[in-house]
Amino acid sequence: MNVLRQLQGFFWEKRVYLFLSILCLAMATALGLVYPYLLQRLIDDAIRPENFGLVPQLALTVVGVVTIKAFLQFLHGFYGGRLGNFLAYQMRNACYEKLQFLSFRYYDTARTGDLMSRLTGDLEAIRMFIGFGFAQLLNVVMMVTFGSIMMFSISWKLTLFTMISMPFLVVTALRFESKIHPAFQEMRLALSSLTTAVQENITGVRTVKSFAREPHEVVKFSGRNERYKSNQIFASALWARFFPLMELFANISVVLLLLFGGRMVINQELTLGQLVAFFSLIWYIIGPLWGIGFHINNYTQSKASGERVLELLHQPVDVEDSEDAITLKPDEVKGHVVFDSVTFAYGNKMAAVKDIQLHAKPGSVIGLLGGTGSGKSTIIQLLMHAYNVNSGSITLDGVNVKDIKVRSLRSQIATVFQETFLFSSSIRNNIAYGMKNVSMEDIIRAAKLAKAHDFIMEMEHGYDTVVGERGMGLSGGQKQRIAIARALLKDPKILILDDATSAVDMETEHEIQSGFQEVMNGRTTFIIAHRISSLRHADEILVLDEGVIVQRGKHDELIELDGPYRDVYQIQYADLIARRSGGTVEGQVQS
Repeated sequence: MNVLRQLQGFFWEKRVYLFLSILCLAMATALGLVYPYLLQRLIDDAIRPENFGLVPQLALTVVGVVTIKAFLQFLHGFYGGRLGNFLAYQMRNACYEKLQFLSFRYYDTARTGDLMSRLTGDLEAIRMFIGFGFAQLLNVVMMVTFGSIMMFSISWKLTLFTMISMPFLVVTALRFESKIHPAFQEMRLALSSLTTAVQENITGVRTVKSFAREPHEVVKFSGRNERYKSNQIFASALWARFFPLMELFANISVVLLLLFGGRMVINQELTLGQLVAFFSLIWYIIGPLWGIGFHINNYTQSKASGERVLELLHQPVDVEDSEDAITLKPDEVKGHVVFDSVTFAYGNKMAAVKDIQLHAKPGSVIGLLGGTGSGKSTIIQLLMHAYNVNSGSITLDGVNVKDIKVRSLRSQIATVFQETFLFSSSIRNNIAYGMKNVSMEDIIRAAKLAKAHDFIMEMEHGYDTVVGERGMGLSGGQKQRIAIARALLKDPKILILDDATSAVDMETEHEIQSGFQEVMNGRTTFIIAHRISSLRHADEILVLDEGVIVQRGKHDELIELDGPYRDVYQIQYADLIARRSGGTVEGQVQS
């Protein structure tokens, strides 16, 4: 029940629905006890003394009871449904909000399919139990209690005889619950793994097909499907083992009732009507106890689901605003960035960057060059306060980024990532993403600077063209230019270009770079690039290797020095160098 207590805050506001649902179900349950009493009256007061005039009266009473009971059950379903839907609505919003504010560190290892499973299947299991299952579980207690009281009022001796096997039924049900709960937890994990496989395959379908790996993906999915099937079979085996035992103990009670109850009728210690009423009441008790496995099943599923959802909601947020964090005033931000002896490592791994010293004056252009894993993107993510540094400090205009509200800091930064992401919406909305009250003229101006306007206007619906999921339907270069336009429209104080022109040709890159010269004025710009051509106009270029700055300086200075920058330059411009020198590529590279 600890899980339910933690979930209480999501539905306690509408607790009146819970109480009304339980009350209506309790009243409907109590009315159900009228049937055995009416059966006793029918046999003892109408049939045996042949007082048939009483039958219509009893029949009308039954009709009235049934009508009232049906209405109460309707109210139980109505209030239970309202409660469950309110709970699901609140939890879905809470989970989605949590996902928005979880740190980058969480998403480094998170699986999309697993998260989708928690927000759909797990939430539905919780909704059904809180809305209906909890009241039904309480109803089991009420039915057993009310039924037992009425049975004792008829004959305490017969009640004790018939209940001899009840403890065995309860123990079996409890043992079933203790074994089925871990099984359902494993089943949820298997389902999460299954949905992750489907999501990854659909997302990467072009990669799968281009490498002709369809058979491999089928085998991989079959393995996860086999795991899910095995968990289902194991759970079914538990049901097959325990439910026959529960049925056996339930029917023993009926046998004892007929044996001792029949003898009591023969000895005139009990009327025939009382025996029939007793027989009806025993099923009134056995039914809930027999079906307690079903209710326990619902409870264990919702408990396992609740644990998974609460695990998400209780995930720590690594990067949070401190109590005294400030909000930047946009008009006063200059864009003066300083990295002072910054070292950072992802988890327990080796340091991604070590002792980084960087001084970016307002309006300067800083270039970052290095191989894969050299720490270029890490520096940018630390500037955005995506992670907390292990040592050292990062300041913006003299203020440590840890002392600036995250939202305020990032509102002054626009980033064009190497891996472009577009939403399934119109091009206009993708360019204006995150901006309010943006005019169409501003959108077009940004698109022109990014060299995207011409190809957008060639589309049937222009800026109202809806792009597919993740920008499907556009080439890599087109998506990247739209992403550049989105960043330029933000009018940031700090502009980050993370290999922003990697998906465009050299000619288009030159045109975009020309447009950047205009928008870079007055902004501090960080350019991550593999092409020397993107960095040659930078005020300072940092060359990184395994998280360490191994060279720094301007383009003209670095190509005169032996080192990785000159090596990259010679590789990329080998043909041009060879033509100018009249020598061979090999000879030039060696020199």
